[in-house]
Amino acid sequence: MIRVELLRRDNPSRALRLLSPLIGLSLALITGAIMFSLMGKNPAAALYVYFIEPLTEAWSVHELLIKAAPLILMGAGLSICYLSNNWNIGAEGQFIMGALAGSIFPVLFTDFQNPMVLPLMFIFAVAGGALWAGIPALLKARFNTNEILVSLMLVYVAERILDYLVRGPWRNPGGMNFPESVRFHSYARVPEIMPWDGRANLGIVIAILVAIALWFMLSRTLKGFEVKVIGASPRAGRFAGFSSKGMIFFSFLVAGGCAGLAGIIEVAGASAQLRPIISPGYGFTAIIVAFLGRLNPLGAIAAGLILALTYLGGEAAQISLQISDKASRVFQGTLLLYILACDTLIHYRIRFSRKPAAKGIEQAAASSEQQPPAAERAV
Repeated sequence: MIRVELLRRDNPSRALRLLSPLIGLSLALITGAIMFSLMGKNPAAALYVYFIEPLTEAWSVHELLIKAAPLILMGAGLSICYLSNNWNIGAEGQFIMGALAGSIFPVLFTDFQNPMVLPLMFIFAVAGGALWAGIPALLKARFNTNEILVSLMLVYVAERILDYLVRGPWRNPGGMNFPESVRFHSYARVPEIMPWDGRANLGIVIAILVAIALWFMLSRTLKGFEVKVIGASPRAGRFAGFSSKGMIFFSFLVAGGCAGLAGIIEVAGASAQLRPIISPGYGFTAIIVAFLGRLNPLGAIAAGLILALTYLGGEAAQISLQISDKASRVFQGTLLLYILACDTLIHYRIRFSRKPAAKGIEQAAASSEQQPPAAERAV
């Protein structure tokens, strides 16, 4: 039997480690070109629609910034989780719960209209996302459950809660029976950056500031050092006096808070109301953002813009090239696959070896050959 082993390289190339995201992106572009060719589309024209056309008009740049804001926020937050070796896959659910918690004021207290509404919405959204992320953190710290499965399953619970509320208690009584909440009043809207030129709002500014703050925490504070040490070696972290359980809660709460903030920025900015679906999959795409950004919150800024561009490009390609939205999802998945593959091959080498037979089986076979059958031994 052939066994495949991954052996850590003693001195992985620093240049290749830095270039890994670019290599992965290049391979994804080549694969995308092949995919479009197989679909009967001109690869050059398709890639132009995906990556160049959305940047040629001012309104599309505004749309790019709107889509990039939640991706940057969640990608930066997830970077903290993954660096600490805690695998939060449920940012999508935390995004939804943050949006719901932050929408309490404009939906249930419509008469409460003053400048304090938006800051309170942000606070409630951060708390809602963090509390939802705290569930898998608590279960892992207390019962050693698998945080990947728990956080992922909670995504579907959050989706059902959102669907129930907008079709039931929170449905707009004057909305012609459509499943949506009331539209948010002006005090509950995220202000636009340049209202005379496009829809981009302060969400992108908030996202960049949060990413910078998380980068500063990682690179300049003891807590950031703790995140890196525990993620690299939990045993070394214990010797240093760091708490692994405390880090579980810290990383999940930070990531959940960022996701919750992203959720309220989305519904209080571009949407201005709650609907059954408020995210096109931002929480899952944010995983790609985190790894494309090298688990660095500053890298998440650039990665978020790139992945936002794939969303815009996918929408443009559906119109211009008459292709399914599944094509853009395939491209995003391919990008994550190549990035992880490049990182793996840069840090590890593959060795093929023949797996020996189990010792117990070999010994049993040898003893059976040496000893005569039971009937003969009896004679």
